[in-house]
Amino acid sequence: MNPDNAATMVAIEIQQPGGPDALIPAERPVPSPGKGEVLVEVAAAGVNRPDVLQRRGFYPPPPGASDLPGLEVAGEVVAAGEGATHLIGERVCALVAGGGYAQYAVAPAGTCLPVPESLSMAEAAALPETVFTVWHNLFERGAAVEGEWALIHGGTSGIGTTAIALCRLFGVKAAVTCGSDDKCAAALAQGAAAAINYRTQDFVAEVQRLTGGRGVEVVLDMVGGDYLPRNVQCLAEDGRHVSIATQRGVTAELNIMDVMRRRLHLTGSTLRPRSTAFKTALAEEIRREVWPFVESGQLRPVMDRTFPLREAAAAHARMEAGDHVGKIVLTV
Repeated sequence: MNPDNAATMVAIEIQQPGGPDALIPAERPVPSPGKGEVLVEVAAAGVNRPDVLQRRGFYPPPPGASDLPGLEVAGEVVAAGEGATHLIGERVCALVAGGGYAQYAVAPAGTCLPVPESLSMAEAAALPETVFTVWHNLFERGAAVEGEWALIHGGTSGIGTTAIALCRLFGVKAAVTCGSDDKCAAALAQGAAAAINYRTQDFVAEVQRLTGGRGVEVVLDMVGGDYLPRNVQCLAEDGRHVSIATQRGVTAELNIMDVMRRRLHLTGSTLRPRSTAFKTALAEEIRREVWPFVESGQLRPVMDRTFPLREAAAAHARMEAGDHVGKIVLTV
């Protein structure tokens, strides 16, 4: 178990689908780590859009995962199953398939990454979900490389701010969309090459202007729906479009001949249901390619606000209001 031999913990339950008030503090048994797993005494847990979808009843946890929300945590490893005892006592942040909104959470040892002393636990908890998502989708599936343009929607979201940071570090020119001039200014301050106010500007026309009519090499899209055909208009020949969410719907109408003529690549992914083996391999690549920037202080999350664990409902209300810039984190 854990050093204090606590049998129960405070956790945030979704007792029935609904608004932020559906998040209720409750007493739960402390989970036990299995083979290849660790028990993390949670210091902080990131809040992400999939948590909101789960709370509303639209994104159930995959088989075998905790029914509690929370996809990323940071804290100290206090117990471990077979094959993971070397991590006991270590400060880690971890990607989890659920269960992060609690005082203790079980994480696969393979998705744990070390937390440098220079990073607070709240900052560490803000990294795994967005870094794993952006690295895999923008740099692996989207194959973004130095010198290319990438169009990234939701520029001041957790995903957007992480994408800006990684683009800056790897020499990719990030053009982002935001919903206000203030958010555009924030994105530019964080290192975006261009920021487009989608409420007052046509992002397709702006992309064409920025690229001299060539288009961007990659689109990272969390909007979906009627954005898809507009995104395709933004792509250069042989461009890559990566879908990671569907905030404006799951269907779209597309000119297939345009895709064929310009040799476009349309792909996408969801991270949560992928196997532990896949996430472990992804973590190993992130540890090698990205984590040195975390350890050197060159990569830090953009933090919006922190809320105590018991105020998870207020954290969700802030996320849904859409006023945040960067990550919202729960502290324990």
